[in-house]
Amino acid sequence: MITPQSETVLEFPAIWLRDNCGCTSCRDPQSSQKLQRITDLPEDLEIVDLEYSDAEVVVTFSPDGHRSVFALDWLTSQLSWRSDGDRSERHKTLWRAEDLEDDAQHAQWSTYRRDDDVRLAVLPGIEQLGFAVLHGTPVDEGTVLTIARTFGFVRVTNYGELFDVRIEANPSNLAFTGAVISPHTDNPYRDPVPTMQLLHCLANDVIGGESGLVDGFQASSILRDEYPHFFEVLTETPVSFAWSDASNVLRAKRPMIELDSIGRIRAVRFNNRSLQPLRMNTARIGEYYDAYRAFAQIIDRPELLLTFRLDSGDCLIFDNTRILHARTAFEETSTGKRHLQGCYADLDGLASTVAVLERDKYYELSET
Repeated sequence: MITPQSETVLEFPAIWLRDNCGCTSCRDPQSSQKLQRITDLPEDLEIVDLEYSDAEVVVTFSPDGHRSVFALDWLTSQLSWRSDGDRSERHKTLWRAEDLEDDAQHAQWSTYRRDDDVRLAVLPGIEQLGFAVLHGTPVDEGTVLTIARTFGFVRVTNYGELFDVRIEANPSNLAFTGAVISPHTDNPYRDPVPTMQLLHCLANDVIGGESGLVDGFQASSILRDEYPHFFEVLTETPVSFAWSDASNVLRAKRPMIELDSIGRIRAVRFNNRSLQPLRMNTARIGEYYDAYRAFAQIIDRPELLLTFRLDSGDCLIFDNTRILHARTAFEETSTGKRHLQGCYADLDGLASTVAVLERDKYYELSET
């Protein structure tokens, strides 16, 4: 007899069930890693019997007679595969500046450090909205590394573990001047690109120097709605980004808007300072520039720009594959300086921390 339970089990091919068996002959009990290769499994696997209890099902396979035990809740959860590790627009909240409350994604460092519930609000919020700001962090050099390690691992680059953002006598980057910096993503000339960035404010006593954020997924979505052909051009045409100094030559060739396998927005690379001369059929160059200009004009729409000021002890954390960051020009005085320290990290570390916090919270509630 076919029951709702058996229908759930039978949605999965026999080979999938057998490959995901959790018994000790199939998985190492310490690491939970699979012990068998796909070539170790029979090619003609079939399900020959299902035995149910309240919460489990025992599946018997032919031709080898292997028996696997599966929790029914776990099998049901596997049907929602689209949400598993999905960084695309599908599981994000796209925003304009007016959509956000004044205190959205703001938290105090002291409560963030000691309260897992606060971390479970801030960190998933970065996954959902793309950014967070922590206030009241220590105003000490290197603090940005401590903050990054509360949720992940520091990505070391040619800049080292951390980098200083302040006016330099011989700057290798416009960020190390007082000039205006338009909305952009960092390091598009790397592949893989650092997927997270942190900027920790040590001092900001200057005229100007306001920070700004733009949701690149929202800007891309608007381009798709208003100029579908331009959206197609920017998603289907890889372009080159590059940066170099005396010790490094970094290059990457990727589309400005990247889609996942079923056409959803997954990443944005936008940086006019490192975009290289287009190398394509000259007849297509004009079309590409039209698409590029349209996208840039959308990014520059005032309603998309969230503006705020980073004060001493504030740390901005954001998704560098989605959020474009900007800065107004500033002037230093004899008594007023602007000094930020930054570092890079990655979204997989943040996602891991969120998963552990959620798992621990689940077990904590289960025991009460």
